[in-house]
Amino acid sequence: MDNVLNCSGHDLKIPNIVDSEGVYLFDENGKQYMDLESGVWCTALGHKNSRINKVINSQIKSIMHAGFCYSSEILDEAAKAILSITDLPGGKCVFLCSGSEAIEILRQISRHVMGRTRTLVLHDAYLGSYSAVINRNEDWHIFDWRKCETCPKQNECDPGCDKLQSIPGDITEFLLEPGSASGFVRFPPRAMIRNMVDIVRNNNGKVIANEVTTGTGRTGKWFGYQHYDMEPDMISIGKGIGNGYPVSVAVLSSALVKELEEKPFKYSQSHQNDPLGAAVVREVIQVIDDDNLVSEAEKKGKYFLSQLNRLVDNKIVLGVRGKGLMFAVDLVNEQLGDEVFDELIEQGFIVCNRGSLFRIDPPLTISDEEFGKFIDAFCAILASKKNFLS
Repeated sequence: MDNVLNCSGHDLKIPNIVDSEGVYLFDENGKQYMDLESGVWCTALGHKNSRINKVINSQIKSIMHAGFCYSSEILDEAAKAILSITDLPGGKCVFLCSGSEAIEILRQISRHVMGRTRTLVLHDAYLGSYSAVINRNEDWHIFDWRKCETCPKQNECDPGCDKLQSIPGDITEFLLEPGSASGFVRFPPRAMIRNMVDIVRNNNGKVIANEVTTGTGRTGKWFGYQHYDMEPDMISIGKGIGNGYPVSVAVLSSALVKELEEKPFKYSQSHQNDPLGAAVVREVIQVIDDDNLVSEAEKKGKYFLSQLNRLVDNKIVLGVRGKGLMFAVDLVNEQLGDEVFDELIEQGFIVCNRGSLFRIDPPLTISDEEFGKFIDAFCAILASKKNFLS
């Protein structure tokens, strides 16, 4: 990899994967690895999924890429499938290439319609890789909800509390990431989110649900916002919706579509509404529906979380949390985390390493037996570290 710039912030541990199947990867020496990170949380249906590959092979024989003045019916079919699982009848979709792009276009639409530029966001939200959402110095209201997490009234959440009352009245959009929290898997209190949504809506602001990580069945529902009993104006979908193929979807409600009819919006780029990406999206939704994978993610998630909870000893493993098939394991420090991570890879298991935190996002298709093998290996490695702090 001498000619490839690695700027991801993660060390490259396995330089040459040559094959894959389901939850497994295989290197050039034939060694098998269980991918509990699902790539970059993208392969929701597992690697080399036969149905997705079949659709890709079929679509490239007709048309992969469309222009601005011609398209393909597959776009409308995929959009209908997206609108059915988001419960936004009468809405519209734009197909793009990444979650960051989907967030970008939705923020542009929001500003175009509203004529103002202030964004409300939770302090720990990750909103994509573009500088427009990384640099939050101007026109942002950052809502730090750490104290709300332990508030004795969090189940009721007083809308008159000082923190909520500090939200400005000129918010353009509340850009909500409902659960990933920059990869740390923290789910904000339901009542707090409901109050924030009401405040923004009462001031005619919009609500954008960032479902790049929490969508496509990951949390045991189709989308993370569905845990909060709310209907967003816009939704950004990425990662799992392409099962490894680079496609994302920006979704608009019917009410917002009507606003755009009165105030037309222009946005164009080279890979916008490509037929190949749309074909993949439609088939991913169909596979998840056919195999009942959303409810399976909820059921498996509860069982897997109970297995992970057995690891908590308040010395090495400080805590675990999760929803659906999205988990976080808090370790005592980064040094231990790096050691355990390396040993897991040596034994053929890949998790997302954040130093003192492991994030675990297996494919929705993972079996109880496969996850059990990981738990056994994880337990054994942790047991070997019992003298780490002595």
